Amino acid sequence: MTRTEYRWLLPSAMADPELPGDQGGRRRRTVRDWAVDITAFLVAAGIGLLSASAIDADHTTADGVVFIDSLIGAAACCALWVRRRWPVGLAVALVLLSTVEPVAAGATLVALFSLAVHRPFRPVAAVGALALAVAPVQPYLRPDPGTSFITSTVIGALLSLLVLSCGMVVRSRRQLVVTLRERARRAETEAGLRAEQAQRLAREAMAREMHDVLAHRLTLLSVHAGALEFRPDAPPAEVARAAGVIRDSAHEALQDLREIVGVLRSPDESDGNRPQPTLATLDALIAESRQAGMKVTLDNRVADPAEAPAATGRTVYRIAQEGLTNARKHAPGAEVTVTVTGGPGDGLTIEVRNPAPTEPFEQVPGSGQGLIGLTERATLAGGHLDHGPEPDGGFLIRARLPWPA
Repeated sequence: MTRTEYRWLLPSAMADPELPGDQGGRRRRTVRDWAVDITAFLVAAGIGLLSASAIDADHTTADGVVFIDSLIGAAACCALWVRRRWPVGLAVALVLLSTVEPVAAGATLVALFSLAVHRPFRPVAAVGALALAVAPVQPYLRPDPGTSFITSTVIGALLSLLVLSCGMVVRSRRQLVVTLRERARRAETEAGLRAEQAQRLAREAMAREMHDVLAHRLTLLSVHAGALEFRPDAPPAEVARAAGVIRDSAHEALQDLREIVGVLRSPDESDGNRPQPTLATLDALIAESRQAGMKVTLDNRVADPAEAPAATGRTVYRIAQEGLTNARKHAPGAEVTVTVTGGPGDGLTIEVRNPAPTEPFEQVPGSGQGLIGLTERATLAGGHLDHGPEPDGGFLIRARLPWPA
């Protein structure tokens, strides 16, 4: 997978994941949101009623003031319905209001909790510092006859710290859930990309395999068709032999083409049951080339070709096949020498050499991609391949491949 393909999938690990509602704005409330909002309203109202009952029970506050306290407390509880859109502003307003209005204490605690859930640490710390700073003001302006000033101040500060801490814990847990979900989604996407890449590489490998085979078959067709075209007076036996080679090569080419089309459509639809060439089938390749009219000399010094690793033997076979194909294209009539040496622990070395052409010929079209593919194939097999013209005008392909002991 390339960096460009998945760069958009990798958010910074240091980023603070945004939670639903962090940006405020309008969004449709879910059933869960309604349940939470109603619960928060009832909790704030319950604390406010307890405070109003305590004020009314001490008989030191006028009935009019108690009535006003109740109205302000109810308004503070109703203001909690906008806590998702403006958590900071609402929390600051209620903290300041609670300095003179004890009945708004429940709404203030709920607003502080909501602030800690929906906003990051910096604004939470600022509003929390404000709440601690004004904690002594309300006991001073509206003292509780049954509680000392210091006790009321400490209780107010501890309650503010408690709800802020609980809100921050809830926010951290939600962030963890969001992060885990994002990682799972990212892992699933990356797994899909890796699967696509593996499928693409498999298709490319199979297409490269088919290229070597098709180039070999089509070159045979071109050579024999050209011979029939320029030698119409050839003996009937030779014409029949050439026609037979053309027919067989065309049939094999069609089979190979059908297979590569199936691979490119879907790798699961290709039959994949055709036997793969190995070092032991190199003799059959040489025989086929000789039947096509080529002069080929095989010098196979490997004691037991069947013992060669399947991948290495297949690579040697493809190198020999491409070398013979190139010789037919660029040096028809020249004798080609194929030499294979090596053994377990020493590796395998294959050389395909042909001299310069001795007579003019019609150039068979080709793109030159075969040698590039051979180099890639040898590198993937753990070896290396060299190719190039020789001083006498011929051409040499030499590859060395590993063969473990």
